[in-house]
Amino acid sequence: MSKALQDFLSRNLDELKQKGLYRKLPVITGPTGARAIINGKSEINLSSNNYLGLASDPRLKEAAIAAAKKYGAGAGAVRTIIGTLDIHEEMEAKLAKFKKSEAVIVFQSGFTANAGTIPAIMNKEDAIISDELNHASIIDGCRLSGAKILRYKHSDMNDLERVVKEAISSGAYKKFMIITDGVFSMDGDIAKLPDIASIAEKYDIPVYIDDAHASGVLGKDSHGRLNGSGSVSHFGLYGKIDIQIGTLSKAIGVIGGYVAGSKDLIDWLKLRGRPFLFSTAMTPADAGAVIAAIDILSSSNELVERMWENGKYFKKLLSDMGYDIGHSETPITPVIIGDEAKAMKFSDELFKEGVFAQGIAYPTVPRGKARVRNIVTAAHTKEMLDEAAQCYKKVGQRMGII
Repeated sequence: MSKALQDFLSRNLDELKQKGLYRKLPVITGPTGARAIINGKSEINLSSNNYLGLASDPRLKEAAIAAAKKYGAGAGAVRTIIGTLDIHEEMEAKLAKFKKSEAVIVFQSGFTANAGTIPAIMNKEDAIISDELNHASIIDGCRLSGAKILRYKHSDMNDLERVVKEAISSGAYKKFMIITDGVFSMDGDIAKLPDIASIAEKYDIPVYIDDAHASGVLGKDSHGRLNGSGSVSHFGLYGKIDIQIGTLSKAIGVIGGYVAGSKDLIDWLKLRGRPFLFSTAMTPADAGAVIAAIDILSSSNELVERMWENGKYFKKLLSDMGYDIGHSETPITPVIIGDEAKAMKFSDELFKEGVFAQGIAYPTVPRGKARVRNIVTAAHTKEMLDEAAQCYKKVGQRMGII
């Protein structure tokens, strides 16, 4: 290794260690369940995005095995170069029906869905109007597009309209797009999608929503039952949102990302979405598991309802102890500590007591807003959540936080 590179790495790694921000990757032995073996220790797992417990569901495992036996371990090529299998088309058709959209395209991850879709539509002549707390994958997709990024204050509709009006009146841009997360991953709050849609309609601007943490979490079917179909169905905004991004790796329990929208949009992305065009297709096993997950969500609301019940239960336990849990509206439950080193220490102390909940600090969240983030799932039992709350009580009292 060159001396310049070694000096750069050593200097920056040492700085992270001095600030208490250096972390080693935790290793799980076995399934990523509500209780898991993490770094050799049995822990109540509050860090997984496996909202519905589907990642280790026997029905998904059986579907994955059956698909692998039929099609093999891999797709063998990029989808435009004979890498498209009929199981990929079946998966996309199921997703389109679930989302009540004309069509769906599946990318290799939620990150690549954003990295592929935004630059396929927006360019350096355009302006993207983006919530200031949007996920890193949205930010990177915006940067790749070359478009001007105009940020508005988080979920501030007056500021959104101000930015829109100034951008239009400037005459500097050819076209515009409003982009927001559906659920914000660090705070658990929900985008004000009806207001965003109203502003967008007023100024004839398309809306792009990333439902990574809303897929499988928010949304209702045509009978008003919870089914996890996303933010658009949650608010009843069918036909009002132009582009819906979602992930298949969180509540759906597998891997991949999807884009739902008009047939023309999906046809365009198949021709211009670079990750789709230049990466080998999703494995048949993953596609089979996704199909099984969508079938489960389409036939029963049991898992989604249990997840919401557990989330509300745990929020109350923490709030009653005096913890600052922010303004979360979803099962994402932050415990806001503030100081970065203290938040990381808090996470380490929880692990000693039997709870795995990751500390989150800058640059993932703003400086002074470090936290321990909890994600409560359908797979947790009330007994697990009671036990986790007692661990929080011990650590909070020991560290003088409560």
